[in-house]
Amino acid sequence: MVGTRAAPSTRRVWAARALAVLVDGLQIVTVPAFFGGIVSPLNDALDLAAGIVFVLLLGWHVAFLPTFVTELIPFADIFPTWTAAVLFVTYRKTRPQAS
Repeated sequence: MVGTRAAPSTRRVWAARALAVLVDGLQIVTVPAFFGGIVSPLNDALDLAAGIVFVLLLGWHVAFLPTFVTELIPFADIFPTWTAAVLFVTYRKTRPQAS
């Protein structure tokens, strides 16, 4: 079928979630170093690398685009946007089966 893809494995989902928490945690802790100075390009490179890895692990999802753009805005690194996006992408609602 065109346009369908297999759901990511449980291992990939948990790897993406752990990476998202790690990246957001690193950016929160190092906000004074990354804020608007010469180190800011390193922060942007970290966000670009994280976005690429998330797409490789989970596949493309539209939630990654606004997250990446938000990460480029100063002070936005204070919020765990990667974690929120990955949780949004990987959250699966389970509906009860109709009888």
